[in-house]
Amino acid sequence: MSLNDEFAADLPRYADAERATPAAVGLAPAGLQSTRLLFRRRLLVAGLNIATFAGLVTLFAHLLGTGGFTTLDILLLLAFCVSTPWTILGFWNAIIGLWLLHGPTDARRAVYPYAAGAEDGPITARVAVLMTLRNEDPERALARLKQMRAEIEATGQGAHFAWFVLSDTTRPEIAAAEEELFAAWRREAGEDAPLTYRRRHENSGFKAGNIRDFLERWGHEHELMLTLDADSFLGPEAVLRLVRVMQAHPRLGILQSLVVGMPSHAAFARIFQFGMRHGMRSYTMGASWWAGDCGPYWGHNAVIRIAPFKAHCHLPVLSGNGPLGGCILSHDQIEAVLMRRAGYEVRVLPEEMESYEENPPHLTEFTRRDLRWCQGNMQYWRLLAMPGLKPMSRFQIAWAILMYLGAVAWIAFMVLATLKVFDTELYDEPFPATLGLTLFALTFAMSLAPKAAGLIDVLLRAEERRRYGGAGRLIGGALTEFLFGVLLGPVVAFRIALFMVGLVFGRTITWDAQARDAVRLSWQTAFAGLWPQLVFGLAMGTVLYVYAPGALIWALPALIGLVGAVPFAVLTADPTLGRWLMRRGVCAIPEDIAMPASLAALTGAGKAG
Repeated sequence: MSLNDEFAADLPRYADAERATPAAVGLAPAGLQSTRLLFRRRLLVAGLNIATFAGLVTLFAHLLGTGGFTTLDILLLLAFCVSTPWTILGFWNAIIGLWLLHGPTDARRAVYPYAAGAEDGPITARVAVLMTLRNEDPERALARLKQMRAEIEATGQGAHFAWFVLSDTTRPEIAAAEEELFAAWRREAGEDAPLTYRRRHENSGFKAGNIRDFLERWGHEHELMLTLDADSFLGPEAVLRLVRVMQAHPRLGILQSLVVGMPSHAAFARIFQFGMRHGMRSYTMGASWWAGDCGPYWGHNAVIRIAPFKAHCHLPVLSGNGPLGGCILSHDQIEAVLMRRAGYEVRVLPEEMESYEENPPHLTEFTRRDLRWCQGNMQYWRLLAMPGLKPMSRFQIAWAILMYLGAVAWIAFMVLATLKVFDTELYDEPFPATLGLTLFALTFAMSLAPKAAGLIDVLLRAEERRRYGGAGRLIGGALTEFLFGVLLGPVVAFRIALFMVGLVFGRTITWDAQARDAVRLSWQTAFAGLWPQLVFGLAMGTVLYVYAPGALIWALPALIGLVGAVPFAVLTADPTLGRWLMRRGVCAIPEDIAMPASLAALTGAGKAG
């Protein structure tokens, strides 16, 4: 049976579910938003993106066409066309989000009306809280889960929650520690406490397979599940709010919380998550405005309706033994589109709450995580033609692929632009420097839009400014993060491009535990992982210096990042820098200024990072 045949066999089941929803009267499944309204929004966003894309491509084609097109010009234009759409959509998401947050529109009513009226009320659903582990520090992970349970119990709603530790650990010493720590927790909580530990000895399907195993064994006993990674932590109010929203709307299939980074001692994580924190709200608000019922699932810190997930979100195993075959690694986005195909909404709640994760503490770990996602997303090529998907769902799958293709196209653009100095077909017509500078400024400004919109959002609200320690500290952190982002971008893009070439030749990456603590990165280790970036940057810079020194100014941002990759990695991994940033409040997130009680208790126990 082919992949399409396998999915087609499931069509009758979800088709019946879809007919039973408000779709028949022109509403999205939860019955709160008009499908016609969402279609108009998507049409507007598509129009804005296409018009912007067409304008930029036209400008660049005019620039390249000075004196006539060459073969390299055509390749450059193609690379520009592939690398630019992601930047354009990020720009418009940020602008729309900022307008929603500070314009005349009621953002909640326009974007997430399903959250209204769900702030209180009794919990009636049976909720399973699932923490998935794979060779993680068990003491650290279980401390978080124990505290979450204790705080839920303190609200008086604990009787509705059951707690599961689902392990795919393969290292015997870690498995033994998991079992010992869980047994101690059970003794402490009492034998009647709803605590379950299971370790699979055959890790088929990775995390998605682990959760599928839970569904087959215990899914029928619960209505909702809260999925957690080993580094996840949610405060009790966040958990109860998510559950109440799901209770209020039976046609919500997945409700994804807005996940933010925990306070970190690691300089790399601290600076990275500062930029993500203030930039995320406007971007997510804008994206949610038009994505609507076809929202994202990020694989953790989300509440899921078990019955439709179990019935309709079973992932196929892709044929072939190469890196793009076998079990689907980036399971979350595919589960989201399957849930929407089944007639249930998938939404992200675009407001900050106590929903946390940890970010990688240094550049090496950051790129390792990115490559895992890259390999998983490249499997999506095989899934684009699944029958019955909503057009928005197909777009989301394609967009997840383009995210990594865009990085490859950016590196290809840099290579081709450097080779342009050897183009023998060049004409003598003067180069239109003003047009070139305008195009460069436009694309660079658009790439900064999500961070800039987030910064403006915070600066426009006095309470938010105080949460970040004041306007001066916020702007200082933003300038630091801007420099950090300029240095980080080309390093990561080049690593993705190398990895994508490797995928073609069968190279794969191991999915294992993520490093989470601030550690000193040796020069030797940094050089061993980043010498290709250094060599590429030096080669490109040398060619431009010898043959086209005037072009160095255009390439300088990328060249600094590539040539400086090794010292950048060593410096941002240095715990001394992390402590210095903390003492001076540089790149402080709100939790650094006023730590929530639950997070303070976790940090005091030494389990927050």
